[in-house]
Amino acid sequence: MSLSRRTVLAAASGLAVTACTTAPEAAAPESTMSYPAIGRIRRLDPALDAIIAPGAVVEQLADGFSWSEGPVWVHDGDYLLFSDVPENRIHRWSEADGLSLFMSPSGWAGAPDPGLREGGSNGLFPAGRGAILMADSGTRAVSRLTLATKAKTVLAERYRGKRFNSPNDVVLSKTGAVFFTDPPYGLKDDDRSPVKELAFNGVYRIAPDGGVTLLDDSLTRPNGVALSPDERTLYVAVSDPAAAILYAYDVDTAGAVSNRRVLSDMTAQVGDANPGLPDGMKVAHDGMLFASGPGGIHVITPQGRTLGVVETGGPIANCAFGGPRGDMLYMTSGNRIARVKTLTRGL
Repeated sequence: MSLSRRTVLAAASGLAVTACTTAPEAAAPESTMSYPAIGRIRRLDPALDAIIAPGAVVEQLADGFSWSEGPVWVHDGDYLLFSDVPENRIHRWSEADGLSLFMSPSGWAGAPDPGLREGGSNGLFPAGRGAILMADSGTRAVSRLTLATKAKTVLAERYRGKRFNSPNDVVLSKTGAVFFTDPPYGLKDDDRSPVKELAFNGVYRIAPDGGVTLLDDSLTRPNGVALSPDERTLYVAVSDPAAAILYAYDVDTAGAVSNRRVLSDMTAQVGDANPGLPDGMKVAHDGMLFASGPGGIHVITPQGRTLGVVETGGPIANCAFGGPRGDMLYMTSGNRIARVKTLTRGL
């Protein structure tokens, strides 16, 4: 049965709170498996000790990917899903079963499209029991994926009649509204692509009734997106080496944004010594941000103070909280996935 965008978004609204809560502590035991230790945790402020214990270790769970992205933890089954964008796949990883292929193709499913640089899905986000949201770079849309059937329902694919560039990351609010970013990374030649229909790279909101609102068209490379626990602040990362900035916006009750401000300017850190750029991020239940940036995952207070950096030795595109207690931070890092135990938990 075909579902309208209005129906799907309304369903997501009713399930959003469930999707973002952690599973009960009794859901599964702590891991007893051993994984290779990689990277390090660089402590910039003693306050980090209350967020990540001094003895915490970064573990590599799997490797062999082209560019891992968009991790999401599925509590009903205790497993991680993540995209391999260039390979047009979604992989599944669990403590019990290890790594397996979940979906291929994950994005564009037609004949090779000469206008696409990357055909796969990108950012993923919980959307109620048995479903996730997809920033579907390959189809240039934002969709809802039913996990059991792998059926997609498109929520939005155009703004004022023009196709999106290549949706990159997505977050679902408790009201059922969807916020997402739309840089040109999935298109060959980026902003110069002949198939790029929009003259800008935007940040958008999809209302529960399916209406699409442009929130900001001035960012060069909008990328990661997240909401504060009270959903009164929207965070957007810009992955431009010349302006590697994490912004914060006020969000009103109607979903409109204002008062854009710099939360963290990472531009001076960009370089070979610190692989990566501002990219995906997640917010913990206490408001702490875990944001991709030069060198790894930057642990940032809501006031913009960086307490430390979780490093894998390579760029980290995105992260997600998961595990039986919601305190494991899973990271997609280039050709591998990794995790670190925290003293906080996700939303």
